[in-house]
Amino acid sequence: MTEKDGGNSTGLDINEVEANRRLKAFERAHRWDPNLGDDQLDEIDDAVNAHDPRTEGKLIDEVFENSPYPEVRGSVRNYDEELPANTIRAWVIGLLLTTIASGLNSLFSLRAPSLTITTFVVQMVAYPLGVGWAKVMPSRIFHTFGATWTLNPGPFNIKEHGLIVIMANAAFGNGVAYFTDTLVAQRGFYSQNFGWGFNLCLAFSTQCVGFGIAGLMRKYLVEPASMIWPQTLVSTSFMYALHDHSKTDPTKSNGWSISRYRYFLYVFIGSFVWYWFPGYIAKFLSVFAFVTWIRPKSVVINQLFGGWTGISLIPITFDWTQVTGYGLHSPLIPPWFAIANTLVGTVFWFVIVTAAVHFSGTWYAEYLPISDSNSWDNTGNAYNVTRILTPEFTLDLAKYKAYSPLFLSTTFALTYGLSFAAIAAVFVHVVLFHGEEIWIRAKAVKGTLDDNHMKMMRKYKAVPNWWYGVLLLNMIAFSFATVCAWPTHLSWWALIIALLISFVWTIPIGIVYATTNIHLGLNVFTEYIIGYMQPGRPLAMMLFKTYGYITMNQAHFFLQDLKLGLYLKVPQRVTFFAQVVGTLWSCIVQLGVMEWALDHIKGICKSGQANNFTCPGPRVFFNASVIFGLIGPQRIFSSSSIYGNLQYFWLAGAVVPIILYIIARTWPRSRFRFFSAPIFFGGMGELPPATPLSYLSWCLVGFVFQKVIRNRYRGWWMRFNYITSAGLDVGLAICTILIIAALNLTTTNFPNWWGNTAPAETLDYLEVAIQKKVAKGETFGPKVW
Repeated sequence: MTEKDGGNSTGLDINEVEANRRLKAFERAHRWDPNLGDDQLDEIDDAVNAHDPRTEGKLIDEVFENSPYPEVRGSVRNYDEELPANTIRAWVIGLLLTTIASGLNSLFSLRAPSLTITTFVVQMVAYPLGVGWAKVMPSRIFHTFGATWTLNPGPFNIKEHGLIVIMANAAFGNGVAYFTDTLVAQRGFYSQNFGWGFNLCLAFSTQCVGFGIAGLMRKYLVEPASMIWPQTLVSTSFMYALHDHSKTDPTKSNGWSISRYRYFLYVFIGSFVWYWFPGYIAKFLSVFAFVTWIRPKSVVINQLFGGWTGISLIPITFDWTQVTGYGLHSPLIPPWFAIANTLVGTVFWFVIVTAAVHFSGTWYAEYLPISDSNSWDNTGNAYNVTRILTPEFTLDLAKYKAYSPLFLSTTFALTYGLSFAAIAAVFVHVVLFHGEEIWIRAKAVKGTLDDNHMKMMRKYKAVPNWWYGVLLLNMIAFSFATVCAWPTHLSWWALIIALLISFVWTIPIGIVYATTNIHLGLNVFTEYIIGYMQPGRPLAMMLFKTYGYITMNQAHFFLQDLKLGLYLKVPQRVTFFAQVVGTLWSCIVQLGVMEWALDHIKGICKSGQANNFTCPGPRVFFNASVIFGLIGPQRIFSSSSIYGNLQYFWLAGAVVPIILYIIARTWPRSRFRFFSAPIFFGGMGELPPATPLSYLSWCLVGFVFQKVIRNRYRGWWMRFNYITSAGLDVGLAICTILIIAALNLTTTNFPNWWGNTAPAETLDYLEVAIQKKVAKGETFGPKVW
């Protein structure tokens, strides 16, 4: 495959009245679009007001016959090739890799450290498998029940490759499926086993309710050109690099003539080789907190400059996992305005406010770490949930009052407040800044607002909404069977509320995700709601959180893949079946592996298990279910509790977008239109367990690529930015798998030397940088709770 010019210009072929009407509609819908620059919006505004036919025709070409976004123009071909996608080869390779990756991810998610095979790895492995298949398989044509098919339809093509990736994303795009955490926590920690019937109902319903929701939201979250879904651009760029080995035109890429394929190989090899140093040989490069090495026993120094449990005032790392780990993903993907909002939020909340709150002693902070994700008791030890449990795993109130209230680190407590603010902010923000766009889209006649990519997709049979509706209703029925046919303690009406939460927030959070690549979670919100509605029911809390939060998550992942299919021009019905089959088959595979592991691995989920199968993810899930399902938010966040003042964040989240909207309306071309309240409050949602070092370094790398290079070397950026991201991610993934599989699993360690031992002796690394220690027999905090 080689590049070619695509799309015939039609802007000059339509009359001036129609061009003016379409541009006016575009201008209204994109008035607050932060991914469009002021110069683009001003040019459209001037042309519309001047009624200049030539300029309007040129803008019609740019806006509707291509994409108005340079990142899309540089990553997505503006034409469609007649290539087969629904082939035996694509299905066999897709299901094979889905089976292997789903099974391994399910098994190793139970181990610490966990190993995750990402879809980038599948994308890379699928290419040689597809090319090899094309070389060795016979091309004989078969006729079966009226259908014509062949084992070898010709060269392995990009649409087949895209179908494999879509299948893999649907199956395990976010690592192991979330329902496994629920089931392992139930089996491993609550000693409950409802059997395969419950497991299958839970797996299918939690994974596929979101699919039904996604299909009904396509009009608002997939079809609009403004819904970029930046993560998909890395996948398309990676695939084009693998399938197109032609050289780059140096006149369009700031003098670079290397092919994207060769460039990817160089970056991939470099990333693979380099990670051996921060990941194994010289671990001091991972968190380069040199100030703490100078004063390893100074509490304040370690709290201020530490990269593990400090706020990292000098954020230096040479480790791509620190930059992209904890769910942050590559900083080469989000647009600069999103990175800038995250940077402002990180510095304000997790440097300035955190330092002020912590060193003022608020929330008894002097007895706690400044930043970690643990829960603490009033003796300064980890909160022992077994001390407040009855034999039936419900709250023993007398034991709770005799033991301790719950304490959190400063950043952890702030994260809860910011989660409250983000949930309120995203709803108000979308209504104010995107409400008109949603309304225009809702009223629009089919096809009138399509960009060129969507117009090319119209030639394929669309998936009717009733397909998604029937699937959604069936999966809702499975959901009711799950919670009502077994003793889950989750009421049927609570399930309805959980599903409504997921449905209502799919569009607001989806718009932010599709335009910024930053995903805001409902995990804290759902824990908060069920904790008030049905307190003292930990299993009910786990299920409510899964149906209220994970179904929305799944909807967004499915929507992202629908956009990938649109960019690659994979027929919509083929994409539909690939997502359904990949999801259902992956559920069965992951359940099978999970059941085998729980039945055959001795001591699984126990601390000190011989091969480290300690179930770290399900253990965190279990602790959260106990804390929020048992202790409940009313004992943690009520007005009379320790963290009661965090409730004001709800108000802040609702008010700040209104203030920003008033400013933006008053000064429409001011920088305030790029200020996003949801990201300012919620863009740091992975912190903790992520650290300020992760976010600050992520923002700095993003500044270099998405601001400096994008503005100064636009040609290079459009050609190589996302390939750089893919190369770094794939090299890191392959090296990580090799280190864990070949060295960690065999307990092979690199010889001790200063670079691996000295940085591990700081208070920051040891997680003991605490200002005041509690004397034996004494406690801190309130006397009554």
